[in-house]
Amino acid sequence: MTPRLACLALLAGALAACSSVPERPPARTAVLAPEARLAAEARLAERESVVRALPAYGFAGRVAMSNGRDGGNGRLDWRQSGASFSVALTAPVTRQSWRLTGDPDRARIEGLDGGPREDSDVVRLLWEATGFDIPVAALAAWAAGMRAEPARFGEAEVEFTADGQLARLRQNGWTIDYLDWQSDAAGSVPALPVRINAAREAARVRLIVDAWMPDSSDTP
Repeated sequence: MTPRLACLALLAGALAACSSVPERPPARTAVLAPEARLAAEARLAERESVVRALPAYGFAGRVAMSNGRDGGNGRLDWRQSGASFSVALTAPVTRQSWRLTGDPDRARIEGLDGGPREDSDVVRLLWEATGFDIPVAALAAWAAGMRAEPARFGEAEVEFTADGQLARLRQNGWTIDYLDWQSDAAGSVPALPVRINAAREAARVRLIVDAWMPDSSDTP
């Protein structure tokens, strides 16, 4: 078995041991009147400014991933500090896990067969190690209901619900659907998404956030 197949087998086994992430249809988008559209875009820009100003934030939840052939579910713990990230995926039953750390210049994955692996491109690192297409650098922004940096990921298209809530975001070939949001925000932090679907071609990522830590001091 090649190192990549061994890594994929371990990751698939870890994922399969965890609880499932149920699917839900996407939110219904609406064509807003020009004034309502401008107001929704202004609210989105304002909430992005608030979240980006946080020194660090994080979330814990459940994730399901698929590449069109293989997939499964796992527990996810994400910590973000600026552009630096620390992501842990675990399977409580088997105690198998892997950990990904990095920033825009480098990334390291640990816990898979063959020992730690590093690369300057985190997407390439995950693809070569596991066979999964996971947009890590952009996913931190998308998970928080924000557009990722246009300089790196291109301009984003957004759609809203009839009441002006962000419902869908398209960027870098990915479509991100926001299915549910917090009912209450924490302090001055705006409400954050708690159920997100992301897809590009055969790649699928479904995320349910059980807890947001918008003032997390546990930096990567």
